[in-house]
Amino acid sequence: MNGRGWNAGTIAASEGLSSRQMGACASMAHRDTRLETGRISGQIIINELIRNMELGQLEMGYSVLLPCIFSVYLHPDDFKRLLGVQELVKEDARRALSARLAARNANGRPALFKRSGKGKVYRIARNDWLIDFFADSEGAVPPGDLEIHSELNDVAQPGYRGVKTTLIGREPAITAARVASDRGTARRQAERVLAEIRYQDDSGPQTYFVTQNEVTIGRGGEELWVDLPLYTSEEVSREHLLLRRDPDRGSFALLDKSRNGTWLNGRRLAAGVETALPDRAEIGLADVLTLHFEARK
Repeated sequence: MNGRGWNAGTIAASEGLSSRQMGACASMAHRDTRLETGRISGQIIINELIRNMELGQLEMGYSVLLPCIFSVYLHPDDFKRLLGVQELVKEDARRALSARLAARNANGRPALFKRSGKGKVYRIARNDWLIDFFADSEGAVPPGDLEIHSELNDVAQPGYRGVKTTLIGREPAITAARVASDRGTARRQAERVLAEIRYQDDSGPQTYFVTQNEVTIGRGGEELWVDLPLYTSEEVSREHLLLRRDPDRGSFALLDKSRNGTWLNGRRLAAGVETALPDRAEIGLADVLTLHFEARK
């Protein structure tokens, strides 16, 4: 793990600095740390979540409370590129955060992880970590950067808040009102996962959660947005097919829009003709890639 992602925060905490001082240390450590490639990776996001957690701790009488709710804002291009792997990044991030929490409380831990008070236990207010990704549509987050807003609990209270951090040390620009609105929208969407699509493209095994009634699928491109971008050969069209759900009946259908064809459970679909989709199905794209579809009931 890249220590640059969290060392400044943990060192500041271990020396008993205030939250404001810790934030200053973190900003200094992260100034001019934009990667040469300018590309955000899953590992960078995980490092930054851990750093935010370290900076946002709240010491109480008998325990130390750590942030457990995170809103991660990305430039729209970075958000789009990572869309297909976001659930996997979240899963790995939850494991990494849990491991760091366990390290904080473990006996015989390194000096860097000493409890800030005798007998105090590090904990979180929820049963698990809650992580959401958002595309910044207002120009606040530049390409290659990210902005994380965290909270200690589901209901934020004055004096009991998490922290705001950025990768490259700029001042956070996204407002608290916008974060609250985005979190509310994410919660409502999370309650209605309609289906899931599992597949493996050139970027590895992926899972896409269907949360809307129409999903465009294909390679996409700079001038063509698709909801599910696939990293694969040009045999797959930029906009290969449309997945559509009837909100009244809850049933799904496919519409082939490709050059090289779409197969449903081994049968080629007629181009431009909507075809009913079973609750479980295998969808072949141009004889190159297979999507494993399963509706949620």
